[in-house]
Formats: sequence, C-alpha cells, structure tokens
Amino acid sequence: MKLIDGKVAIITGASSGIGKAAALLFAANGAAVVLVARRQDPLDQLVRTIEERGGRALAVVGDVKEERTHQQAVAAAQSTFGGLHIAFNNAGLVGAVKPLAEIQPSEWAEVLAVNLTAAFLGARAQIPAMLEQGAGAIVFTGSFVGNSAGLPGMSAYATAKAGLMGLVRGIAADYGAVGIRANALLPGGTATEMAGDAAQREWAAGLHAMKRIADPEEIANAALFLASDMASFVTGSALWADGGNAAVKT
Repeated sequence: MKLIDGKVAIITGASSGIGKAAALLFAANGAAVVLVARRQDPLDQLVRTIEERGGRALAVVGDVKEERTHQQAVAAAQSTFGGLHIAFNNAGLVGAVKPLAEIQPSEWAEVLAVNLTAAFLGARAQIPAMLEQGAGAIVFTGSFVGNSAGLPGMSAYATAKAGLMGLVRGIAADYGAVGIRANALLPGGTATEMAGDAAQREWAAGLHAMKRIADPEEIANAALFLASDMASFVTGSALWADGGNAAVKT
C-alpha cells in the first residue's frame, strides 16, 4: 500500500540526510515531490534517481530563510503537479556551538532564522495552497535538543527547536477545523552531516536508551506517518523518534 499515493509534497533540506531519505520514501509511496535546498547538483541527482525509479520530482534551488523560496516551491507544486497536500519543513542548522555568553547576536539570529523563522515562512506560503483543497499535513523537524534536554554549547539551536512546538500548536489551533494538520517530528541523534565525526556520533549514541543513533531512513519513516492519513487525528503534537533519549537521563 502506498501511503500518500496521488499526493504532492514539498520537502525542504532535501539534498542530504533526513530530507533526502524522506524524498525517496515519499516518492516511493506515491507522492510527487518538490525538493528544496541550496545546492543544485545534489538536488538534480536526487530528481534523476526518483524519476529512474518511476516517481515524479522537481527541484527548487533556494535559501529557506528567504520568503521567495517557499513561494517558488508552492507555485511549482501547483503548476507542475496540480496542488499541495503535504509539506515537510525539514531544513535545519546547528550553527555556532559555544556557551551562551560567547554567541554573537549574528550567530544567534542565523540559527533562529534557519530553524524557526524559515519554518514560519514555509507554513505561511503552504497553508493558502492547502486551504484551496480543504486539507493538508505540515510536518516540522524539531529535535530532542530544547525539548527533552539541553546540550552544552547549543542554546541557540535548543531555543529554535523548542520554538517550533509553539508554531505547531498555533497552526493546529488556527487551521484544525478546516482540515490542516501540523505536527513536529523530534529526532534523536541521526547519522547525517550534522552528526559530526565518529567520536561525536559515539558520544551521541550514549544519550539514547537504544545506545545508537538513527539512520536517516528511520526518521523519514516517522515523517511519512505524520504526513499520511494514518495520522488523520494527530495534530498539534510532537512525535518522539529519539531512540529513547527522553526516557534516559545521563
């Protein structure tokens, strides 16, 4: 069974990691996907891979901090694939890792712009398109950082990811009655470029009850659930995909 057959999805941060895994998975489950990231070559290769596997995809190159990027993605979804049903606002940035008093205001602003304000800009562009068809599902990539734990040097990142929960609940309250759902996916450590080197990944694994970090495909599976009709009565919620991190305090 293809869980999102016939749907159209926007995925940001799609050139690598969780976003790339979600693009392949969503396409395999029947969705046409609009892939958003800053790097042209990886996006083009991903589009080719999806098309070779019988799926439908197109690339929109742009910075998620810019309103026009989200507008272009929505316009592409509507003009090429006929509408918009799903948005996976996944793009993120760890940013400067240093104690709070050492973070420069420009560094703070950059982390919040990529992780929080970009999510607002995405939703602001996506919701009107979903309203036109009377339904939609928006998923945001949060983190266990800022929600179940704080980590040294990551105050800006934690603040942004905690703020996503306010955005999710606000969208759920504003639009739940008209068929638009919004949820946050809260991964634990995941084997992406942001996970650092082998030593950092080993340290992160120890924070989890399962004593490992996730493969990007495991997080993409959770995103697919939230995006699909299997989660039809789930909105304003956080789905922990954290390997038991919230259950273990070291």
